[in-house]
Amino acid sequence: MMTLDQLLQDHCQALEGRPLAAAEVLKQLGVLPEWRHKDGSIQRSYAFRDYFDTIAFVNALAWIVHREDHHPDLSVHYNRCVVAFNTHSVGGISRNDFICAAKADALYAQRPFV
Repeated sequence: MMTLDQLLQDHCQALEGRPLAAAEVLKQLGVLPEWRHKDGSIQRSYAFRDYFDTIAFVNALAWIVHREDHHPDLSVHYNRCVVAFNTHSVGGISRNDFICAAKADALYAQRPFV
C-alpha cells in the first residue's frame, strides 16, 4: 500500500498485466476515504458552487491527468463532477488510478478554480 505522500509524489507508468486484487483496492482506498470502488473503477463525486467552478476544476484536472497520461471518465453536471479511474491496459484498477485520484483530491483541496 502506498501512503498519500507517495501517491502525490509518484507518476503514472505504462502498465500491462493484472489489475489489483479487490483486497488491495479496498486497502488502498483507506488512504483516499472519499473514493469508492464501483463498476470496475474507483470513483468520487466533487461538489462545486456553480457550473463555472465545475468546468474550471475539469480543465485543471485535464491538465494534470494529461501530464500523467492517465485519463478518467468524467460525468460533468452543473455543480458537481464525478471522476472515475481505471486502467484499460490491465483490465481493472491499478496503482496509476490511485496516483491520479490523489492528485485530483489535492487539486480539489487547493480550490484554485474558485
